[in-house]
Amino acid sequence: MKFRQVVRRNPYKKLLHLISLPFIYGMIVPFIFLDLCLEVYHRVCFPLYGLKTFRRSRYIKIDRHKLQYLKPLERIHCLYCGYANGLLHYASVIAAETEGYWCGIKHKKTAEFHEPLHHDHFLEYGNKAEFNDFVKR
Repeated sequence: MKFRQVVRRNPYKKLLHLISLPFIYGMIVPFIFLDLCLEVYHRVCFPLYGLKTFRRSRYIKIDRHKLQYLKPLERIHCLYCGYANGLLHYASVIAAETEGYWCGIKHKKTAEFHEPLHHDHFLEYGNKAEFNDFVKR
């Protein structure tokens, strides 16, 4: 809740925050579209591939809006953030499982790239022998 401190120190920032709200909340449309497409993909394709499915409730948690000490607008923000961040986490887990099934090769190491944790068990980039051994199994 840094924004409260920022606005208290600089009232001009409150106006800037209000101007940004349509951009933040405008993302709800692509999030809902992503959610629908992701769920169809997840429920149709994962069983076909023999992959385990994931429970949405383990990733999307919407509960902070129930806190009585929050202002009404803060409660709306909490609803939105719980959904949006949870959905993106859920999508990331599904994408990681998909990547592991279809590919499973690490990316080339560079200083700028932050390798995802799920790449730990992937094959090394550029290791043809390791790849060929894996494919033959």
